[in-house]
Amino acid sequence: MYNRNKFSLKTTFPIAFIAILFVLISWAASSSGKSFLKGHSNLNHSSLFISSKKNHFSVAEKQKFLNDTVPTRNTLSNDTVPHKIVIVTDSISTKKNDSLLTKDTTKKEPADTIHFKLAKNALEAPVEYTAEDSMVIDVPGKTVTLYGKKVTTNYKDNNLTGPIISFDEASGDIIAAIKRDSTGKVIAFPTFKQSDFTSQSDSIRFNMKSGKGLTKSTYTQQGEMYVYGQVIKKVSPDVFYALRGRFTTCNLDTPHFAFISNKIKFINNKVAISGPVHPEFEGVPIPIYFPFGIYPLNQGRHSGFLSPNFTVNEQKGIGLEGLGYYKVINEYWDIIVRSSIYSYGGWSLNLNPRYSKKYHYSGNFAFDIQNFNLNFKGDPDFQKNRAYHITWSHSADTKSRPGVTFSANVNAGSSSYNSLVPNDPNLNFQNQMQSSIAYSKTWQDLPFNLTLTANHDQNTNLKLINVSLPTLGFNMTTIYPFRRKDAVGDLKWYENIGIGYSLNAQNRFSFYDTVKNKSIFQQIKDTLQWGAHHSVPISLSLPQMGVFQLSPSVSYDETWYQSKVTQTWDNTKDTLITHVQKGLYTARQMSFGLSVSTRIFGMITAKKKDAKIMAIRHEMRPTFGLSYQPNFNRNNYYRVQTDTFGHIDYVPYFPQGSYNLYGPYTNGRFGGFTFGLENNLSMKVRNKKDTGQNAIKKISILDAFSINGSYNFFPIDFRHFSNISAVASTNLFNKVNFTTSANFDPYEVNAQGRDTSILVWKTKPISLGRMQNANISLSSSFKGGNKKTGEEAGVKPGENPPIAGYTPDEYNADMAYIRNNPGEFADFNIPWSINLSYSLAYSKQFLQGIGFTNNFSQNVNFSGTLNITPKWQMAINGYYNISLGQLNPLSMSISRDLHCWQMSINVTPLGIYRYFSINISPKSPLLRDLKINRTRSFYNGL
Repeated sequence: MYNRNKFSLKTTFPIAFIAILFVLISWAASSSGKSFLKGHSNLNHSSLFISSKKNHFSVAEKQKFLNDTVPTRNTLSNDTVPHKIVIVTDSISTKKNDSLLTKDTTKKEPADTIHFKLAKNALEAPVEYTAEDSMVIDVPGKTVTLYGKKVTTNYKDNNLTGPIISFDEASGDIIAAIKRDSTGKVIAFPTFKQSDFTSQSDSIRFNMKSGKGLTKSTYTQQGEMYVYGQVIKKVSPDVFYALRGRFTTCNLDTPHFAFISNKIKFINNKVAISGPVHPEFEGVPIPIYFPFGIYPLNQGRHSGFLSPNFTVNEQKGIGLEGLGYYKVINEYWDIIVRSSIYSYGGWSLNLNPRYSKKYHYSGNFAFDIQNFNLNFKGDPDFQKNRAYHITWSHSADTKSRPGVTFSANVNAGSSSYNSLVPNDPNLNFQNQMQSSIAYSKTWQDLPFNLTLTANHDQNTNLKLINVSLPTLGFNMTTIYPFRRKDAVGDLKWYENIGIGYSLNAQNRFSFYDTVKNKSIFQQIKDTLQWGAHHSVPISLSLPQMGVFQLSPSVSYDETWYQSKVTQTWDNTKDTLITHVQKGLYTARQMSFGLSVSTRIFGMITAKKKDAKIMAIRHEMRPTFGLSYQPNFNRNNYYRVQTDTFGHIDYVPYFPQGSYNLYGPYTNGRFGGFTFGLENNLSMKVRNKKDTGQNAIKKISILDAFSINGSYNFFPIDFRHFSNISAVASTNLFNKVNFTTSANFDPYEVNAQGRDTSILVWKTKPISLGRMQNANISLSSSFKGGNKKTGEEAGVKPGENPPIAGYTPDEYNADMAYIRNNPGEFADFNIPWSINLSYSLAYSKQFLQGIGFTNNFSQNVNFSGTLNITPKWQMAINGYYNISLGQLNPLSMSISRDLHCWQMSINVTPLGIYRYFSINISPKSPLLRDLKINRTRSFYNGL
């Protein structure tokens, strides 16, 4: 027996010891056929294969060495099967002057290969091992023991690591055990890994012949599940059994909760099956027993039941919400069926089939039915309502069919559906639904593309549904008919003349979903509208002329109408009488233009080299255009009295709205100019504390500020100037997004609110005109540093959440649930966060007999979180209408981090729809249905 305190594999072995060790291993191989081979302890591995390339011995020297050191019959054990070692050839390519080279060059050189016969119980593969401290070989006991802080053995795909590992040659067992220090404290555990199975135990016994093993006090992880077994027996690479086992999603050695069972069978990363099982919290057994349990361990799709939530609703009664079943149909399809039932007799049903084919398409379809009885039957406020809702989303991979795309995003239903969805205040107040289905095709190597779309928009307050079916778009990208096919040299000016074409045709109808005296089909017939618009743009690309860019253009437009409308004034009734003629009517317009643009730069630099503000840069992009538009639509307008004051106006025969899809062209010719000016302001600042690459930063002061307008030399009335629009936007200090826009009228008005020929600039020369409307919006987001990732506190205005892997409907549904239950999704790594947005809308309205009135609309959206302690977090989310003084809706939540569990309280105390919920659930998605939930809803009707 070697003294492992004195013997170290890190020292250099004497040559004699290597020979003796070689003889012992050779004897072991000859007697049992096993080869505990390829061991390395900071040395090269021992092997029965002797290469003459390594030792540089001749064939005769090798034969003599083997005859002297390796006996043909082992004298150490009577049951050893003798064998001969024969050297057939020398693998060393001999030189020409080698004395061993025979004269006969036609003979082939024999190979230097050792042939030996393996025993019947020999291992199928070599065993590789490493020991940091020492290795002890017990020859009579046929055992090898490895010592070290980290000892490893590898056999096929089996890896065993531990402080002490022993190999029993007779049985083929490898045994590993824990190591304790002088005080009895465990300082190292053995671990075993085979394929996807990894475990840590107090002791491990593994048989390399059968692949079976037995461990004690073992911890292992299966997906998100942590498993402990007092005794674990592994019978195959994928199956093992646990005696007196527990499994949980808590990663502590003594978990906060667990499921306890005496006998459990595990199929690795697939499923666990147990006998009688009961839960345990903080080591206290709960007297709730189940006869058996089946627990999926992998993350794939599994068919199964979906647990409901218990709720109390003031209008619907006591209910179970979300009871359902999930079914995997095949590789591409699955379906979710959910239902809710209430004690007042109401119910709802949701069918949600989903489909996905990788690299081709994906989508989902949902159909909802609501059949609610609100309040008690017989009460004066009793209501019975049935509503329907349908959603469909589809997206296709453009690579599957190049040049062809198809997408769908449908959201339609009964007008009363949103208002009756329980516990979702944001959806309850949504009064718009929109849908779009689109198909497009682009022809390869041709300048044509086709689009077909169907659109829907719905106002649930007005009960009005508008449908555009279909909308046809056909476009031809710009072609150059005068360009040579194989042009050589510079192009002629006329070769840059380009021509394009676009067609847009629509068909639209509308109906009310609550009208009872007229069928939907009759409403569609009465409201059916159609029309088409053609456009032919002609452009000329000219090279830049110095600092100016010139762009001449010609365009031709034509519109088809279905109705010609004529209005006359009725003096007896003091009202306009409308006459409508159906048919096909056309109108056209043509214009010529020339635009000039350039860029002007200005910069102010600091005089001091170490100044914090190094430079301020101003960029202006002025544009100026001349255009002429002949009057092709003189006959498409007529004069008519429009009010009791006798005012005469020009009115078009083809008005847009209830009679035509497209609006009329302007009356009269236009000959004038357009002008615009866009500004950008930025500066460079120096950070004196930073001398690296980030020492100099560019900061935007004003992202954009633009002014646009036009002047007409040939107006029909006195209006030479058009309205002037102004738009500005910036990101203040990289923290606050600011956007504003306004519209100005350059003419004064009279007592009736009509424009006069007097310009505002005569009395107010420094102004853009009389403001008609304006909008201002501010938004910002602040948060504290992330304690987990180390991310510093900062602001990311306008940041949108990712939707990787989500369809729009799935994303919206999940976001709605998160908004309504923010406590369940608290991030305790963020100490605080604030999100603010403010909007202001201003407009002027003229009221007869009163004059102009100013209308303001202001609102604020806010949300935020605050960690009261490292484990407690508060959150708030609301909307405040400043103009009306209404705070609605408002949601608040309190969350408690319970390590592997989480508790949340969500409250909506204000508004028509009020509710609260208390939820205690595990954090792991694997046990998301194992929760305690209490929800109550209230309705405060207007």
